[in-house]
Amino acid sequence: MATENPAPIVESTLLENGTLLRLVLNRPKGNVLTLEMMQALSKELAAQKGNTHLRMVIIRGAGKHFSFGASVEEHRKEQAPAMLAGFHAMIRQVAGYPVPIAALVEGSCLGGAFELVLACHFVFAAPNASLGCPEITLGVLPPVLAAIGAHRLGGPLAERLIITGATMDAATAEKSGLVTAVFSGDSPEEELMGWYRKHILPLSALAVRQNTCVARIGSGLIAALQEPLDRIERQYVTEVLGSHDGNEGISAFIERRKPVWKDC
Repeated sequence: MATENPAPIVESTLLENGTLLRLVLNRPKGNVLTLEMMQALSKELAAQKGNTHLRMVIIRGAGKHFSFGASVEEHRKEQAPAMLAGFHAMIRQVAGYPVPIAALVEGSCLGGAFELVLACHFVFAAPNASLGCPEITLGVLPPVLAAIGAHRLGGPLAERLIITGATMDAATAEKSGLVTAVFSGDSPEEELMGWYRKHILPLSALAVRQNTCVARIGSGLIAALQEPLDRIERQYVTEVLGSHDGNEGISAFIERRKPVWKDC
């Protein structure tokens, strides 16, 4: 008996006469960013990079949440280096994409998912959005937030999120400047489509590409995702993964128990 093909892990749809690409993280309820999902997202972005009519990309999650974040299981010592390398390659691809990428955030957007959103050019949120990186509560650290958080959020807010693992709501994220708009209706994607038709669709795709490029060069974001991120990734691999607590927090989360810290 033939089995049905599973739904794609990332759904890709061209809209608005090929000028808008919608990518949906399609593993609800958590839409966990496994290495497989990261690679699928990168593949879909690469496939449309040369589309000269493309003006914007939307990334959203299927179901009620954007994403619970990167796979905790893939943070284990044996898998983490490969996961980090793949994740950071995807982040650089998103940050340097030739047209703006807009994240549409509903519900939880945590850890690696929040770092993905930080790399996007625009962020739109539903009122129930919750964003942050709880890595410190697992004994580890968020490399991308550390590298570009100050650029996207301002230094004090970025430091508070990194050091406490706190989350922020949509209103706080909008006040920080990260969120372009908080949508109030029941159909946030329709509201985002309206924003796109008003602000991006009438523009020359060539001009969109040129201005997206120089905006990212001028902001310092691209530079921050090179050597600084490399240095933070090395610290993660050599010091965090080489420690007791950096492994204990991950194991405790997977085993659903309280971690036993040794402070080393």
